[in-house]
Amino acid sequence: MSRFLNVLRSWLVMVSIVAAGHSLQSFQDHTFLYENIYISKPDLVNGLQARTFGVWTLLSSVVRCFCAIDIHNKTLYYITLWTFFIGMGHFLSELFVFGTMAPTIFILATLTVASISILGMLVGLWQLEAEPGSRQKKRN
Repeated sequence: MSRFLNVLRSWLVMVSIVAAGHSLQSFQDHTFLYENIYISKPDLVNGLQARTFGVWTLLSSVVRCFCAIDIHNKTLYYITLWTFFIGMGHFLSELFVFGTMAPTIFILATLTVASISILGMLVGLWQLEAEPGSRQKKRN
């Protein structure tokens, strides 16, 4: 396994741990969301929305952690990559379309982590394809 893939695995574990922490905060107190994320329209944040956000974040955390454990599982790899695209799409749409977010340091940091993760996973995908024995033989 390449050094880059080992770094990517560590990155995924770190991002997974941070996401799990945000998930727990969403379950404990929904003020976390309107104080840090949806600050432009805090009246739209309620307990149900916070728990839904927490479940999505926890699911993403688990998927990313499993990908770090089994980075050669291509299906899991693509699902993990999609968690970053979907999360980034959600934050961008809330920021620019729905106006519930403001460009705070928390939001910009989240978008930066998602961007780095997407870029890293795309490079990692190229690395996985280049590894010997990674391609399945064609069946006749």
